[in-house]
Amino acid sequence: MDKNIVVIGSSNIDFIMKMPRLPALGETVTDAVFMQTFGGKGANQAVGAVRAGGSVYFVNCVGDDDGGMRMLEHFRKEGIHTDFVFTEKGIASGAALVMIGEHGANYLSVAPGANYRLTPGHIDRVEELIRNAAMAVLQFEILPETLKYALDVCERHSVRVMWNCAPAREIEKSYLRKVTILVVNETEAGMLSGIPVVARGSAETAAQELLRSGCGTVVITLGAGGAYVASRGESDWIPAFSVDAVDTTAAGDVYCGCLAVALVEGRTLAESARFAAAAAAISVTRLGAQPSAPFRSEIDEFRSRQPGPVRGGGA
Repeated sequence: MDKNIVVIGSSNIDFIMKMPRLPALGETVTDAVFMQTFGGKGANQAVGAVRAGGSVYFVNCVGDDDGGMRMLEHFRKEGIHTDFVFTEKGIASGAALVMIGEHGANYLSVAPGANYRLTPGHIDRVEELIRNAAMAVLQFEILPETLKYALDVCERHSVRVMWNCAPAREIEKSYLRKVTILVVNETEAGMLSGIPVVARGSAETAAQELLRSGCGTVVITLGAGGAYVASRGESDWIPAFSVDAVDTTAAGDVYCGCLAVALVEGRTLAESARFAAAAAAISVTRLGAQPSAPFRSEIDEFRSRQPGPVRGGGA
């Protein structure tokens, strides 16, 4: 087994409008600032992981349009291995419309495009890569049958899987047994566990229910409320860092990518979650999805300025 992290997921071109506040239904808000960046939950996690120091392979489909070519070039410049980013003919790459208002609150709409061309057949083509990986990282912006097949392949080869069930979608409970590390926010935790998560106590209850469903480790993120991490051997509350949020769009993706890096490096669950929390805190102070992902040196420097000891060489 090598130290590679294999991210299987989506990529998008993001069209972003930053405005003083989000509009009400039927309302037009003017004086927005426009920018176009790269996004998609899978790509965001891949960029977050590689910038944090991970060796990252990305498994994804892009279209044969200008956006797909530009994303490929961007991934290579970031240092992501793109051997298994497949170019699909006759379809546009994924796209997302993002409106960002006060305190980083946002509205999002996604057109999956080529992301829904990623099939179980593509997973067969990368089975050897998965078999030798230190960890596979998955989200839910790909077809459900592809996600489930990827989980099956990881289970067959005893590969650690981090699954971020985002966006929240239904899945058979039996698949939770195939997940090593489940990362979810309040909404996703409530959907999977059947327990509404509204405060610390309910987060702990939901996490225990998800552990009973078969997950090896559960991480429930609560934004400014921090994160609850639990496994059969430990549990802990990891506080969030206090920052002035500008855009929260990819904070969860950055968190997942950096959590994967720290765990692959051999850090404890709690230390890995602290490292990921620092990265996510930096990301929300910046506009855009992938542009917001911090580099390892930035995460280490940020942590060095926080009260209390920083252990583990930056993780």
